[in-house]
Amino acid sequence: MQNISKYLVGVLVALSTTVLFGYDTLDSEGFSPDHTFEKAHQGVDIGSGWQFLGDLRAGWVQYDYQNPPPADPNINHGHTDSHGFYVMPKLSILTPNYEGVRAKVTLAGASGLGLNDPEYETRNFVLNGSNPKSYLILQEAFLSYKYDENRLVIGREELTTPMIDADDWYMLANSFELAYYQNTMVEDSSIAFGYFHQMAGVWDSAADGTAFHSMSDTSYISDFDKQRAGDSGVAFGSYNFKNEHHDVQVWDYYGFDLYNILFLQYDYSNSVGGFSYDLGAQVIDFQEVGLLATSSSQSKIDYSLFSLRFDGSFSNGLDFATGVSKYTDGKGQTETLGAWGGYPYFANGMIFHFFEAGSLQNATSYKAQIGYDLSKIGLSDSWIGYRHTYFDLDSRYSLSSQGQQQERMLLNGIRLSYGAAGGAYFTGTYEHVDVTGEPNTFSLRLIGGYRF
Repeated sequence: MQNISKYLVGVLVALSTTVLFGYDTLDSEGFSPDHTFEKAHQGVDIGSGWQFLGDLRAGWVQYDYQNPPPADPNINHGHTDSHGFYVMPKLSILTPNYEGVRAKVTLAGASGLGLNDPEYETRNFVLNGSNPKSYLILQEAFLSYKYDENRLVIGREELTTPMIDADDWYMLANSFELAYYQNTMVEDSSIAFGYFHQMAGVWDSAADGTAFHSMSDTSYISDFDKQRAGDSGVAFGSYNFKNEHHDVQVWDYYGFDLYNILFLQYDYSNSVGGFSYDLGAQVIDFQEVGLLATSSSQSKIDYSLFSLRFDGSFSNGLDFATGVSKYTDGKGQTETLGAWGGYPYFANGMIFHFFEAGSLQNATSYKAQIGYDLSKIGLSDSWIGYRHTYFDLDSRYSLSSQGQQQERMLLNGIRLSYGAAGGAYFTGTYEHVDVTGEPNTFSLRLIGGYRF
């Protein structure tokens, strides 16, 4: 706590000249399209251009694996029943603009208020599952410089890109220690490049997400390969073109002595009468590099993911989302899917259950969702939807906890979401999982709060 306080004071003093901006994004799609509570907020003007922002969040999260503690490794891969109530205060200060320079500092924390049973906190992904104690973190402290169409950022920041993402599906978003440059001088186009050094975030980190660790340490590769990679990070470069109808994204992420991710996506959007739609295609390729690609490595990463989607909405409030994703016959899904907060895949469940199946190698997933804008019946800023996702598993690779071959996984979820312009928000999500050879499971997230 003492080190955090010193760092916070130092940043405020050193950066006492700088402009308002909130949740930052480099990708063209921006915030989650899944009707969650991610919304930018403007904060409170406290004078002379300084801004104060707050996010007071509380929630209940629950996973029922039909496997109460102590863990039985023969049931749902040893995942134990987990549930708990948590609160998360988050406060930010944004400085005024001074000749293109601006800064932001965010202090955040999470606590169970002593209300939860520690034996049932191993998979709640809010506190450290092996040591579920309240914590406080200097989550953001970054400096930004903007001149014409050039922008440079360095420090700790919540940041949205396709494969390394703040995400914010849980109580506390991921944050990254990074540096990047962005140029938007060409009309409808943007280029960016930079380097992610460390991250914090319990939901998406394989290390202790309550503190900052290197990108290699927070990856899901084996401990042997992490030690060989050392405290390495991820360099990235991107190009984006977006106009009224066309959206092209090209990203490459190079994790030194880890793996390379090539991300390609194209979307065509249009509207006809009262119907608006988005037709998209996506390719993501994962390849081990450097020391991880040597014969002595324990983690093997060599596969691609191909996806299509067709989403649409009608003026009467109805909307739908469909998608299909095909995983090629190569290894590495367990080590890469969901790592570092990136969940851009077109055919997932409402709550991500990548690890309930034994393997997604050579699998295919299909998604169908229908939703309704409840403002059409007087419930403003509200949405309700149902999603069905079917995973066609390859039984040669996907095995249950007891070694039974798995042929399919079914996910059925429902979501109610509310996000008012005034700052109040809520997202409630329930999802049921039925996978071959395991007891059925369900997950529940009830998360809401107030932003100012």
